[in-house]
Amino acid sequence: MSPNSILITFIVYTILLLLISWLTSRKANNESFFIGNRQSPWFVVAYGMIGASLSGVTFISIPGDVGSSFSTYMMIVFGYLVGYAVIAEVLLPLYYRLKLTSIYTFLEQRLGFWSYKTGAFYFILSRVIGASFRMFLVVNVMQLFVFNEWGVPFWVTVIAFIILMVLYTYRGGIKTIVWTDTLQTTFMLATVVVSIVLLGKEMNLGAGEMIKTIAESKYSTVLIAEWEHRYFFLKQFISGAFIAIVMTGLDQDMMQKNLSCRNLKDAKKNIYSMSFALIPMNILILSLGVLLYVYAEANGIHVPETTDDLFPLIALKYLGSFAGIVFLIGLISAAYSSADSALTSLTTSFSIDFLRLDKNEKLTEKQKINLRQLIHIGVATTVTIVIIVFNAINDSSVISKLFTIAGYTYGPLLGMFTFGIYTKRNLNDKFVPLIAILSPVICYIISSNSSTWFYGYEFGFELLLLNGLFVFLGLMIISRK
Repeated sequence: MSPNSILITFIVYTILLLLISWLTSRKANNESFFIGNRQSPWFVVAYGMIGASLSGVTFISIPGDVGSSFSTYMMIVFGYLVGYAVIAEVLLPLYYRLKLTSIYTFLEQRLGFWSYKTGAFYFILSRVIGASFRMFLVVNVMQLFVFNEWGVPFWVTVIAFIILMVLYTYRGGIKTIVWTDTLQTTFMLATVVVSIVLLGKEMNLGAGEMIKTIAESKYSTVLIAEWEHRYFFLKQFISGAFIAIVMTGLDQDMMQKNLSCRNLKDAKKNIYSMSFALIPMNILILSLGVLLYVYAEANGIHVPETTDDLFPLIALKYLGSFAGIVFLIGLISAAYSSADSALTSLTTSFSIDFLRLDKNEKLTEKQKINLRQLIHIGVATTVTIVIIVFNAINDSSVISKLFTIAGYTYGPLLGMFTFGIYTKRNLNDKFVPLIAILSPVICYIISSNSSTWFYGYEFGFELLLLNGLFVFLGLMIISRK
């Protein structure tokens, strides 16, 4: 691909996003930014959330990780269905009944001040790390295959992406993102489908032959029956359910879109339709991963040590200019999708949960908007710094890092929300931050020594469940009837 083709593709896509932002952010206020005035059509939210759920991690990392039997990831996706059902039937009714803007205000109402601040802190920590990792993944690919050839430093690339995201989100917020997500989802889906078709064409495989090749491949392992294995199918399934609950249901980023729907009924339609749509989408992505490995073996292509680079390597270097442009559009979509809603949700949480901007009667609406926009820029700056730091220390697959960190930072949220919803006990609230710190530390020690202590058993994503359990038990100890 020529530099001019890449630059034109990037500019055209960015102009589309800015146009959508201009159309959706007219007369926008803080309510528009935080919850879209609760007027978002549920089907638009559902479709856009497919892309937000996949993001750059699934788009890039999952195809590459197929080579390490990561097609067992499909068991996690099946587990998502259980998790999303819990969100629809337990969490959404609670959030709508309380008319929440930030879901962490529930913790203040039910458990107390320190529980509230601890929950909001862990979300901000989780989302800053998660959004930065996801953003790093796609920006790093752009840097390796595009901007390095132009001599552009990595930090310049990161800042350019973040500035563009700030430009189209700082006014409309969630009201804009609900619509830009539809564009990003469309291009990510199209990229996966077109890449599969082009790989099949390169290998002279028809549709039926492709299906047979994928099904019979050694990379298509879905079930691992050894209980002590890191990817034991039952562990994967249960982990998937709880990952969906915490990384969607207890995550301000994802729930903010649901809360922008007109009512609870529409929000439930959104969750259920999105959850079932993720199954065929993830099957396509895993199938793409299998075909990438089969193609690499057939053509003597060395698989990169960092498997995240396999998809971009083949798309940009071996499948022709059309495939390169298609991949580039999908990659840009994944980059924007990874971070734009994160910037908005982080701004919302900091504004509502720490500055209590919604309850400040001393400020005019104009002053509140100006302060919120300043916070938005501060959040963007923070994410930029974290991405640059991560680039300096990156040494393993982003997907593994993301879910491992989520196991530590989302665990306290799982424990606190479970305690608040399913018990009627009162807390000695000032000890909650201590429990929320100790639990991840204990989980880390157990995980590091599990093979020795538990006869070869290795913790996977179920570490999230263990973390939440320890927090729940800790809250029981400091509570009373």
